[in-house]
Amino acid sequence: MSEVALNEQSGLRPRGAPEVSIVIPVFNEQGTLHHLVGEIQRVLAHERYELVLVNDGSKDRSSDILHELAAEHPEIVVVELSRNFGQHPAIIAGFSIVRGRWIVTLDADLQNPPEEIPRIIDQLRAGHDVVGSIRENRQDPWLRKQVSSLVNTVTTASIGVGMRDYGCMLRGYSHHVVEEIVELAEQAAFIPALAMMLAANPIEIEVRHYEREEGSSKYSPLRLMRLGFDLITGFSLLPIQMVSVAGLVIAILGGALSMLLFARRIILGPESEGIFTLFAILFAFMGVLLLAVGLVGEYVGRIYAEVRRRPIYRIREVISQSGSPDPSDELR
Repeated sequence: MSEVALNEQSGLRPRGAPEVSIVIPVFNEQGTLHHLVGEIQRVLAHERYELVLVNDGSKDRSSDILHELAAEHPEIVVVELSRNFGQHPAIIAGFSIVRGRWIVTLDADLQNPPEEIPRIIDQLRAGHDVVGSIRENRQDPWLRKQVSSLVNTVTTASIGVGMRDYGCMLRGYSHHVVEEIVELAEQAAFIPALAMMLAANPIEIEVRHYEREEGSSKYSPLRLMRLGFDLITGFSLLPIQMVSVAGLVIAILGGALSMLLFARRIILGPESEGIFTLFAILFAFMGVLLLAVGLVGEYVGRIYAEVRRRPIYRIREVISQSGSPDPSDELR
């Protein structure tokens, strides 16, 4: 168990350790970084905090800007990943080095304003070990909101974890929940759902949401649908069970139809009418079979990925004014 966790149990804090850790994944966000850091410094002026900025293989000037910010501000820690691993692995990489008692995650695009961070921290201090957020008056394109709503509904029904908004990354976690997430290190980790499954006293609050001023979203509707599919299959067997039930129903209906057609042939004799209806039924059966094969392949692929246990991220360098730990110690 880490020094932070031991001191949490004893009610003490390590000397010089921050009370709050802010973890932000960064991918091609050069236009927002200075404003983002300035806003966080303003709203957390009375907190003892660290700001962990994880560069997830950015191709623009984000890396240079992050290095400059780390040189200027002692509370900033920059984590450089070896390549682009994705939003959730980048956050887990940040989780692996945080020192705070309370951890808050935030996107770098400023759609969720940093002014909401103190509200998240207040809920953590009130005894909640996971604080989720619901985007109030969400400022995103219509199609994106509809796809996100569909993913939220299907995911909630599949995994049985009551959350209204899986896509908002402005969230708070106690250190023990973060340690469990890092320890699990799942290949297809989806942090909000995983944290809610680990939480003993979670809560969700509404937060403001603004239009994106710089850059563009990294999640297209297709990627959102893919993320939802990953989330559902990664946390539940419900999809494959539903296909099994559908297969049973179709088999019963198919048997009944066969008996009906046989009886019709005995009574009326051979006839050619209805052949296209039979083709339509056959194609429907084939569609269900292909869906079943695809779902089985998805689950087998996930088992294969977990068995290989390849790292979901690789830290190349950690940069801060207090020194850079050996990146070889930060592999997961």
